[in-house]
Amino acid sequence: MPQAKQLRVCPSITAHQECKNRRMMRDAFLLDPDLIFLNHGSFGACPREVFEQYQRWQLELERNPVEFLGRRSGLLLAEARAALADYLGASSEDLVFVPNATTGVNIVARSLDLQPGDEILGTDHEYGACDATWERECQRVGAHYRRVLLPLPFKPEEFAARMMAEVSPRTKLIFASHITSTTALILPVAELCQRAHAAGIPTLIDGAHAPGQMALDLQEVGADFYTGNCHKWMCAPKGAAFMHVQPARHSTIEATVVSWGYVAGEGGHTGFDAYTGRSMLERRLQWQGTRDLAAYLTVPAAISFQARHDWLQQRKRCHDWACATLHKALARNRLEPVAPDHAYAQMVPIPVRATDAEGLRQRLFEQHRIEVPVTQHGPHTFVRLSVQAYNTQAELDALLAALAEAGV
Repeated sequence: MPQAKQLRVCPSITAHQECKNRRMMRDAFLLDPDLIFLNHGSFGACPREVFEQYQRWQLELERNPVEFLGRRSGLLLAEARAALADYLGASSEDLVFVPNATTGVNIVARSLDLQPGDEILGTDHEYGACDATWERECQRVGAHYRRVLLPLPFKPEEFAARMMAEVSPRTKLIFASHITSTTALILPVAELCQRAHAAGIPTLIDGAHAPGQMALDLQEVGADFYTGNCHKWMCAPKGAAFMHVQPARHSTIEATVVSWGYVAGEGGHTGFDAYTGRSMLERRLQWQGTRDLAAYLTVPAAISFQARHDWLQQRKRCHDWACATLHKALARNRLEPVAPDHAYAQMVPIPVRATDAEGLRQRLFEQHRIEVPVTQHGPHTFVRLSVQAYNTQAELDALLAALAEAGV
């Protein structure tokens, strides 16, 4: 059985240098060197130096937990948010850290004043955990979660109009992914938000996969609520994500955990001053009892790592390699792409002729040491390929060879 370290062979001088650069980048991460890791999209991967910074923050907390959490954490979190805000094209006053994007979706869902008969409008490409959030919340109050069909092949230019055509007088909020999970499609959410606002309907965008995988300016997106992960494509430690709320919506947000943030600054005495005088949004969502803040505080280190490694060029190269691999697979299995290349970033869905998605995933991992998800959407089965800066052409070729061997 071929091992990942045996597959990195570069056939030319140019390819050799590229391979060397990619192996140096791979060495900067903590990934198993014998693993062909083509699944950055699921949980990300953290560079060694960023992870070490994460551990330093944890050690500093333990040296004096009362000082760190009670007296320093407010300022430290504000500094981390400022770096993140600059990266996202946002104001730090409109940002709060959350553990993951699904938490952000839950916060908005619990904060809406949903009434019986109200409607949340989503798409049929949403992440399953978020579907579950809306289904449960709507069921609780007698509202409805309705998903608009986005047929494949996907036509980006038709997306916003298709969504708005399904709006009804009972539509309370429009929910959509920026990059879909199962199908890896970039949805034109800025146009959707613009049209929704013109109709007086608020929007929530699930940006779990967007930060770090594509250029992102939250002011240009214009969503009322936007939540995204830092621990995926930004390469921060696990448990680092954010929620962005437009200023006019701050007062509508309720934390899913009621704690000292509902007392500090509102006439109560807490004995701690870390959050005194800060915004309602920050107090309520950021100060929720004792927890490890190290992942949040390490986000600036992840941003710095990418800046020092020319991440704009890295993203472009990864997109090009991902699309090239997609088309090589399609040329062999004679299937059609489900979207144009510009509808993808660093993830692409490779259509395959397979009905047992989990069986194919297991075969790729157990026989070839390739870590890659196999997803399904309606009648379609995809190998969802993620290409990150540490991947090599030989690894992509190994995936193609393994798919050919599997006859899919």
